[in-house]
Amino acid sequence: MIKVTSKIRMNFPKLQQLTQAQVTALEQTAEALHTEVVQAQVFPRDTGNLQNESTFVDYSDSSKGKVSIVSSTPYARRLYFHPEYHFQKDENPNARGRWYEDWLPGGSQADFAAKAFKNIYRRLTGI
Repeated sequence: MIKVTSKIRMNFPKLQQLTQAQVTALEQTAEALHTEVVQAQVFPRDTGNLQNESTFVDYSDSSKGKVSIVSSTPYARRLYFHPEYHFQKDENPNARGRWYEDWLPGGSQADFAAKAFKNIYRRLTGI
């Protein structure tokens, strides 16, 4: 019979640093996704209010692992859930309803957020 003993020393400051890096990476991933969607020119655009001033990243629950991209205009929901509308394409040639569809599961950019988070987390932690 072999007897094995071991000692574990927890590096709590490093664990706290890694935990904070997760929160920061989550926030930066949401910002990167917002930027990506704006650059893809898929937002319906008339004055630019929906895309620019009224859509933002809400960090209020980031320490709990949740961030949201919020469009605060009263008409955002109507435009998003009605892709049958005929959107102006002068400013954004790819304007449409359901503008986040490409970044959702099954979409052509579905892995964007996971890859962005991984890269940002690695940059922040050096891992």
